[in-house]
Amino acid sequence: MYLAPLGSLLTLALVAVGQDVSIAAVEKAFFAANLPTNLSIVFKPTALIEVSLPQATGPPILLHAGIHVPRNDTAGPPTFHVVGDVGEGPFVVATVDPDAPTPQDPTEAQVRHFLGGNFFNHGGLLVNATPAVSNWRQPTPPAGSPPHHYTFLLFKQSLEFATQTLVDSTTDVDNFNISAFASAVHLGNPFAGTFMLVAPEPTT
Repeated sequence: MYLAPLGSLLTLALVAVGQDVSIAAVEKAFFAANLPTNLSIVFKPTALIEVSLPQATGPPILLHAGIHVPRNDTAGPPTFHVVGDVGEGPFVVATVDPDAPTPQDPTEAQVRHFLGGNFFNHGGLLVNATPAVSNWRQPTPPAGSPPHHYTFLLFKQSLEFATQTLVDSTTDVDNFNISAFASAVHLGNPFAGTFMLVAPEPTT
């Protein structure tokens, strides 16, 4: 009888525990965190986006909606998978922080932490064929703030996205509005999403 190596079994256990496995549970978590209201989006997911954060040692951290992730483990950049009958793409992935600088006073929200298009579905793995519009920006909640909700959203890409000029690599990441942007470039509503909670690094 074949026995899998212990490391493989631990990795499988992490995958099973870490990732989102229920669309209904993700939707419930979004509403419990008030994210649809805070982001002014309609969130009725029909698929799952799996987000994994690579680590310098050990397996990647796989997100499930509402997971707490230490700030030092979020250097990324993340990789994305999709679960569901969504076709080949292209897709747009956006990551925003609706809580900057603090959830109680989000005067800089939303902060754009990633925006990329031309993602195509390769057996579940989302691979982008062009450089990101905004490269991954590591979470940096300020000292003294409660955890921030770093939110990942997956959209079907529109024709207008490819030619949009609203955002590029030089555009200020603060005071971004994913709802207004999606409306302007006809992305529609996100069909998948997840989020992680990241607090400031503790001080000594």
